[in-house]
Amino acid sequence: MTCATLPLPQEISGLQKCNQLEKLYLYDNQIQEINNLELQGNLIVLWLNNNCITKIQGLNTMINLRELNLSDNSIEKIGHNLDPNVNLEILSLSGNKICFFKELTQLARLPHLRELVLNDPTSGLNPVCQLCNYTTHILYHMPGLQRLDNWDVSCKQVKDAAESAVMKKLMYYNMRVRSTRRNLTETQAELTERKKSLMQLPEEWIRTLSHALKSLEQELSMLPYGPKSSTCKMETDSGGLNDHKDALTETTDLNTDSSDPGLEHKILLKIEALRERLQRWTRRMDEVQAWYEQELLQAMEQTEYLVQFLLMELESVGNIRLEEGCSTDPWYTFCCHLLLSRFSPSDYKTFSIANIKINRVFRIHNSALRLRFEDKLHSLYASEESVAVSQNYRHRLEYLFYMDDPEKCGKEQTLCVLEEGLKTTHQLKVFEGKGAVPLSNSLAVTEQPRIEFVLQQASQCHSKQKPDKIPFRHGHVIICKVFVGNSMPIGDEELGNLSRYPKVYSVYYNLDAKSRSAASDERPSSTKTPSGPEGRTPRRRRWFVFDHELVLPEYIIHFEYITANREDLSCYGQGDDYPSADNAADKAALSMEPALKPQPKLLSLDKKTLLSVAGAHILSQISELNLHGNSLSKIKEISSFSTLRHLTISFNKFTRLDDVSHMPNLEVLDASFNELVTLEGLRCLERLRQLDVSWNKLTKAREDADVLRKHTPVLLKLDTRCNAWSKPEAVRMTILGRVTTLTHLDGVMVTEEEADEALQMATVFRINQAAVLAHSRTNSERPRSLSLLSTAQLLSRLGPAPWGPGRELEPDWTAKITTLNLENQRLSKLYNLDKLVNLRWASFNHNNISKLGGLDTCLKLEELSIKNNSISSLNGLTRLPCLRNLSIDENQLSSLDGSVLDQLPALTFLSAENNCITSLNGIKNVRSLLELYVGGNQISTSRDIYYLKGLENLIILDLYGNPIVEKLENYRTYVVYHLPSLKALDGAAVDASESENAKNMFRGRLTTDTVAEKLGYSNYKEITCLTLQSCSIRTVDLSPPELFVNLRSVNLEHNNLTSFSGLIHLPNIKALCLNYNHIESILPRPKPQAHLSSRQILYSKVHSSGYGQQSPFRPDRDSRPASLEPLMGSLEVLHLSHNGISNMANLQLSRLTNLRALFLQGMYG
Repeated sequence: MTCATLPLPQEISGLQKCNQLEKLYLYDNQIQEINNLELQGNLIVLWLNNNCITKIQGLNTMINLRELNLSDNSIEKIGHNLDPNVNLEILSLSGNKICFFKELTQLARLPHLRELVLNDPTSGLNPVCQLCNYTTHILYHMPGLQRLDNWDVSCKQVKDAAESAVMKKLMYYNMRVRSTRRNLTETQAELTERKKSLMQLPEEWIRTLSHALKSLEQELSMLPYGPKSSTCKMETDSGGLNDHKDALTETTDLNTDSSDPGLEHKILLKIEALRERLQRWTRRMDEVQAWYEQELLQAMEQTEYLVQFLLMELESVGNIRLEEGCSTDPWYTFCCHLLLSRFSPSDYKTFSIANIKINRVFRIHNSALRLRFEDKLHSLYASEESVAVSQNYRHRLEYLFYMDDPEKCGKEQTLCVLEEGLKTTHQLKVFEGKGAVPLSNSLAVTEQPRIEFVLQQASQCHSKQKPDKIPFRHGHVIICKVFVGNSMPIGDEELGNLSRYPKVYSVYYNLDAKSRSAASDERPSSTKTPSGPEGRTPRRRRWFVFDHELVLPEYIIHFEYITANREDLSCYGQGDDYPSADNAADKAALSMEPALKPQPKLLSLDKKTLLSVAGAHILSQISELNLHGNSLSKIKEISSFSTLRHLTISFNKFTRLDDVSHMPNLEVLDASFNELVTLEGLRCLERLRQLDVSWNKLTKAREDADVLRKHTPVLLKLDTRCNAWSKPEAVRMTILGRVTTLTHLDGVMVTEEEADEALQMATVFRINQAAVLAHSRTNSERPRSLSLLSTAQLLSRLGPAPWGPGRELEPDWTAKITTLNLENQRLSKLYNLDKLVNLRWASFNHNNISKLGGLDTCLKLEELSIKNNSISSLNGLTRLPCLRNLSIDENQLSSLDGSVLDQLPALTFLSAENNCITSLNGIKNVRSLLELYVGGNQISTSRDIYYLKGLENLIILDLYGNPIVEKLENYRTYVVYHLPSLKALDGAAVDASESENAKNMFRGRLTTDTVAEKLGYSNYKEITCLTLQSCSIRTVDLSPPELFVNLRSVNLEHNNLTSFSGLIHLPNIKALCLNYNHIESILPRPKPQAHLSSRQILYSKVHSSGYGQQSPFRPDRDSRPASLEPLMGSLEVLHLSHNGISNMANLQLSRLTNLRALFLQGMYG
């Protein structure tokens, strides 16, 4: 009699009325989904191990659950599905398919979790358990764990080790991210120099043409007949000029007789020709600017990619890593050859693309994806039905390009692929409901969706600048290793008919065959990527792989398309050549009739000169005055011209406009092509409607706009182009936000939308109750996250503010605030913070704050980030005893105030990059400091390194971009020697060999910095006596010697000197004590001469300079005093006792001509 086997349950049911259940065991079944447990709110223990569950769900109501066993299922993700189970203490997930660390991080939100099992020998492990730093990652994120994988991890030393490892990684990746962003700064500087070079010729021609144009307009305004130019109207009759036949007017006559009735017509024709040439060069400058912006944008995108790669590497604890290749790497060469072999210019004929340029190649190291890929292949080999698979394994591997979805964010999608691998898309329903990964072996096929999408977007974009004819120029492609397995070709008629292929891993289209069948059709439009030529090898195919685990992303190639058309923007960075026709056209326009004679410079502006220039009889008649083309820097004489309406002072040497003030009727002012550095001084121009200050040296848009807002209330047109603005990208919005009357700025009409946006940006934001409520958090602890964000930034991103709409505030609500993030809020001042007594983390980045006041009551503040503001002093931080992290990059600091920093006893991190700091003196007593970032400042002397010698805990220092890096000889070695605790300098690790080399090079050197360190001050001219005994000094380099002009006595006993070394240069030494050294001669021994010829050796022994050494085989006549130059003429007393002197002649004591007392006791021999 046989016993029937009952089927195992596949779902949970029938428990709706068992509301009192506390323990439920449903293991060893076929349950596929966790459901129907909503009413089990009293459950304490739930076992669902050894089932077929793929997703954690249905546990939201079990707030009392303390033990959950989900081992031996098929769960891949944890997500937020366990967040409601806040009382969970024991969790077993071993024997599942969890692959990534970020899933384990989700468990950090379980505050009472004490025991976690992911790798149980009785069931199996998760793939994530095989990754590096698995234990460290878990213990850092879940410090409350007592047991992990059945191991006791409650020991404090274990937790501390994990904490220390993570802190080191955070420091390391913070340093790398900074280095990456620094590279962007260097790239921007290179692009700026390149742009400057490309702009040079257009600027020269614009200056030349503009000067000629304005000179012609000046002459046109002075003609005694015919209609006046619209810009040159006078309140005088046409005969005014005939009454002033002085030398000035005679020298400004045209070559052509002024009575020529066709003169005005000739002038107008020439003006028109010059304006046409000016427009041509202006367009050229706009094109160069467009090229610059495009290249800079590309560099910024590349930098952001690299930063995101580094952050991903940090979050995965090194299990996801990108390695950038170079030409010496075999895999780099392989990738380049692969891409070039699968590119054909004929695919891009529509766009005149001739080639591609490979910019960067990265190799993807993703341990989890590689393990998954290899495990999948091994499982295929092990199956009995796949013997052929293992035999033909390598023949079934392909390197294919992944086809991105262009409508998704490219960067986000790429990062997702790198982290989690490729996903099958379920849009391909034709494959009997199967999902598939789209791939191709052709670059053109892979790029076609992106190209079409970008072209469509470009057609909808209305740019003011010249558009790039190839808007899709820059791209990237992901190269994947793919196991295509049993694959088959399909055509359109075979879609959906795959049932006769039971073991198909992938399918593909042969696109070349499709191209041949359509060869007679009309060529597609420019928004389509044209098909390739017939007979290409390999054939162009579009692949669809059904199992995403058989697709492993291995490389990323960043490339750009190269065109043969020099009119494209991409050509601007390749050469400085301009068409010769441009030069010819410019010269032709300048040589047109009438030609101008050189005008004499106006040396003074007396009454007669002004009347002559203005063509008026009396000063009160002058309404227009043209002083173009002189060397004027001041025009105080015209300040009383109350009737002046139009003033031209272009092409002069004005640096300020103080003299152009209090002119009640002035309407037009042309001050272009001068040397203006500020508009401060411009006053009371109540009717000024048009102002041209282009081609000057203005730098501060905000301050100058404030001047115009106050003193030009009806200004309509303003031209500020071609100035040296500090932030050129923000100039337009800055000016429009302050000068609200403008209708035209820089030749472009101001739209209503643009004006509203600028006005909103210029509105000053105040810290009020609403702002604090919206941007504050009350978390008591910093999230345990592998993130480089500040705590304030991180908490702001992780969740909303706790103060919901309509919620009644408690009386002490401000005392609960621990976090405040007010970035990009247009703040100008810190105030209304006095009630935030428990504030711990604050960020005020990207505002316009000028002072640090307002933080006096925030005594618990631990982190303060206030980057990119206008702070010039650290005052205001004196009462922050808990402050550990201070970031104050991109401000206006000129020094680090020691009186402030000395009162920050907890400070371990200080970043003050890109300021104007000239000295590190103020930081010498901050002994708690671990990390110091002061790159991009003005630190220039070796003395600043000595200020850091007392910081024994300093392990990371960044001085990159300071003058000291270039000025100090052997800079890096010098810093490494003097700061032996450093682990990293300027973004590069300091290894043991580098430290040893530094010791060999600098150990035992007596320098001016050493003296200052030993004596505690650096006023060398006050030193009269110097005593440095037993300091292991080997050499002396006290330069320049003029610093020690008052030094009379030096005692260097018990050191390691072998000669007088640099002491011979000290000008006024009277007594020198060198007892107990290793002195053999006054001057150092010459270096070995093995490399010299016999003649060179002979010449080196000639004592004409006093530095040749006596040969022991020569007679004593070679050492006669007459042949040696005297040294140390002020020295009177010399102590050389107990040295290694074996030959008195070698000492050359005869050169010490003023010596009175000599002590040589204790000599050897």
